[in-house]
Amino acid sequence: MDGTLVDSTSGVIGAWETFAETYPGLDVQKILSSAHGVRTVDNLKKYCGLTSEAELEKEAARFEEAIITSSKANGRKGITLLPGVRSIIDELVPGKNNPKPCWAIVTSATRAYASAALEIGGIPVPDAFVTAEDVTQGKPYPDPYILGAQKCGVSPGKCLVVEDAPSGVASGLAAGCAVIGLITSHTKEQMEAKRPTYLVENLSSVSMKMGANGGVDVVVNVD
Repeated sequence: MDGTLVDSTSGVIGAWETFAETYPGLDVQKILSSAHGVRTVDNLKKYCGLTSEAELEKEAARFEEAIITSSKANGRKGITLLPGVRSIIDELVPGKNNPKPCWAIVTSATRAYASAALEIGGIPVPDAFVTAEDVTQGKPYPDPYILGAQKCGVSPGKCLVVEDAPSGVASGLAAGCAVIGLITSHTKEQMEAKRPTYLVENLSSVSMKMGANGGVDVVVNVD
């Protein structure tokens, strides 16, 4: 979601700066280069040394609330849609509902934050919605995308994942999905290292249409 549908970079930077006040010694720039696409609870374990499940849950909620509140602080641009997203979402809206949705949102964010960020971006929440709380092991493990496929009623091998983070590419491939990698939050070299099926700048290079068989027809324009 972050880095594929919406750009929340300004809020994420603000949230880590806020947490650096509570947890002295955090190297925000180093964290930003590797934390994207990973569940907040996993990042807090790694960088803040938290181990208590109750504390992790509380601090994860505080962190993701800080993304929203700080995204427009000090003249920041806020949470915005990324290129190419609006036309794809408008096309796929009819396929978002059960009993057999044709697309899912699979995110490392918590349900509360993801729902808020999607609302800001004007993106409806599909019935197939997988968030941090829904899996024991987040990306780069395959669990999130396996669950996303299950919620769509298909095997992972029939799914196409769109990802902007190396951990997400690894998760999608491990689940058995094809993966479109986007160069929106990481370098081309970082994304190429994970060997996504396709690699493009952003979703303006991709078109999606509802298919006659209940699936999605996808065209990827690779330079």
